[in-house]
Amino acid sequence: MRSVVLDTETTGMPVIEGHRIIEIGCVEIVNRKLTNRHFHVYLQPDREVDEEAIKVHGITNEFLVDKPRFKDIANDFYEFIKGAQLIIHNAAFDIGFITNEFKLLDQADRANIESYCSVLDSLQLAREKHPGQRNSLDALCKRYHIDNSGRELHGALLDAELLADVYLNMTGGQTVLGLDAASSLTHSLGTGQVISINRLPADRPKTKVVKATTDELAEHELRLSCIEKAAGTLPLWKVLTDN
Repeated sequence: MRSVVLDTETTGMPVIEGHRIIEIGCVEIVNRKLTNRHFHVYLQPDREVDEEAIKVHGITNEFLVDKPRFKDIANDFYEFIKGAQLIIHNAAFDIGFITNEFKLLDQADRANIESYCSVLDSLQLAREKHPGQRNSLDALCKRYHIDNSGRELHGALLDAELLADVYLNMTGGQTVLGLDAASSLTHSLGTGQVISINRLPADRPKTKVVKATTDELAEHELRLSCIEKAAGTLPLWKVLTDN
């Protein structure tokens, strides 16, 4: 099983306003082990980087002046990710930008990324495993005790390396041990720690359901609209609720 953990940095957002990729970072995982193979490049986007974006990743227009363009590295990038499972945090954002770069080169076959790669959204996975909690990369590093002290700014390769560690810890697996599986469940965590969870007693009081207020629902809808505008696609929550 070959996976590629991928991250990008861009001139800004969203992609539909002409923003471009300025950094790509990928690390390879084979059979759940890091191979130390990676793909990393900075790119000349042929447009200005937004000031707000520079505050996030620190990549300036001056730094990018002599960097290659996407067309110069497209073949190498394609060969590195082809056939792999792509692991991306908030995948719609990065996939949208990569698709756009290939479209600008009139490479429609490569623009359809899911025709030659599978895509796993680690943000969606984290939300399923940790509902109601913060699931940013920094929050996940803290939750899984991964050192991200060097992450003062976003960086595609650094973030891909951190996400690879997060993913391996987050998907450590679940194993049922013992003959009496009905009485207890045993979860094996990515850290190697084993926790036995006994089933809840039948007379346990029912959980109180607290419904969102009208103001909270309105705030939720506003947040979804902001996410949609930033990512250039419908948030997963809207897709699920609309269907």
